[in-house]
Amino acid sequence: MVTSDQRRRQLAREKYARQQQRREENRRKAKRRNTVIAAALAVVLAAGGAVYASVALTGDSSKGSDSAAGDTPTTPAPTESESSSPEPKLTVDQKATYAMALKTNEGEITITMDAGKTPHTVNSFKHLADKKYFDGTKCHRLTTQGIYVLQCGDPKGDGTGGPGYTIPDENLTALGKAGADGAVTFPAGTVAMANTGQPGTGGSQFFLVYKDTKLPPSYTPFGKIDAAGLKAVQEVAKAGVEGGATDGAPKKPVTIEKATVTKK
Repeated sequence: MVTSDQRRRQLAREKYARQQQRREENRRKAKRRNTVIAAALAVVLAAGGAVYASVALTGDSSKGSDSAAGDTPTTPAPTESESSSPEPKLTVDQKATYAMALKTNEGEITITMDAGKTPHTVNSFKHLADKKYFDGTKCHRLTTQGIYVLQCGDPKGDGTGGPGYTIPDENLTALGKAGADGAVTFPAGTVAMANTGQPGTGGSQFFLVYKDTKLPPSYTPFGKIDAAGLKAVQEVAKAGVEGGATDGAPKKPVTIEKATVTKK
């Protein structure tokens, strides 16, 4: 016969066993939860690393970051006030070819633009040039590794400026289908729009390709540099980047003294 004392001890043992079981279950749950959190954190960190790599590789021009192979010509995202500003009314002749003449301290650069293929882009450049928007601006960024471009068109001269509006992407299939690496070749002499990395975020910044460069087909190619202009840009590139970096302000400063856009 079980005494009351034995019964109390049995109940105490059962209570202890239940407590231990609950502790073990809580420990296992905590372990699973921590594993999930760790996995999620790893994903976040990996994504963060990817974002950091993207920033490093896309070379946020507002920070003047150093570049690596695979860098891309970018501009900061427009502010709410900028993105809400209207694009200039389309007034260019969409059947015509236009010439953008850049008088720089390093020589004349003439860019031929086809309004039929990139009407919004050509229209924007004509609108801005007519307002003397580019006059006195610096080409703020040169890259000499991974990609080979001189980036211009920022009134602030540091990669953070824009016209107060954005224009749509155009002519993105002009350079062919992307390869397995997701890139197409932008031939030397190509002029294309810089953007934030997101669709439809072109403003006033553009880049001059001085050597064949592989980039994703997400940058509007809108013009072609003449031979003399290409040679001038290549001479700037030969001088390199300030401080011996591979991405940053050109060692040989380039200023657009005057920009005009005329119908050919």
